[in-house]
Amino acid sequence: MTTAIDTNIIVALWDKDAHLSSSAQSALDAALARGSLVVAAPVFAELLACPGGSEMFLDSFLRDTGIIVDWNLDEATWRAAGRAFQAYAAGRRKQGGAGPRRILADFVIGAHATRNRYGLLTLDEHLYRTAFPDLGLLTI
Repeated sequence: MTTAIDTNIIVALWDKDAHLSSSAQSALDAALARGSLVVAAPVFAELLACPGGSEMFLDSFLRDTGIIVDWNLDEATWRAAGRAFQAYAAGRRKQGGAGPRRILADFVIGAHATRNRYGLLTLDEHLYRTAFPDLGLLTI
């Protein structure tokens, strides 16, 4: 089974909090034991924006960990992400803007995992359960 990884898992892995980092490492090890690991292109872009991030570091990290970047997101993925983002935006407007504000990248990450039938390893269970009810989620 291929597991897609959300940005927040890798950020947790790099966190100075030993408990959080250790939990992320254990979850990644377990996912790797089940199959391959992949990140959607938006995850790469978000990770590049992390403090101290550089393309050379990120490329090396991904290569060393065996995490593959899926650079090719097809039309169906973008359409699924757009529909999920549209539903989220409509619900948020209906609630008067309450709750955390989400960005399109979150929905592209979820649509990518759903369309490819990957599990998604994330810290953001609520968002993905709501937006992609058929998505297999793994959390720490």
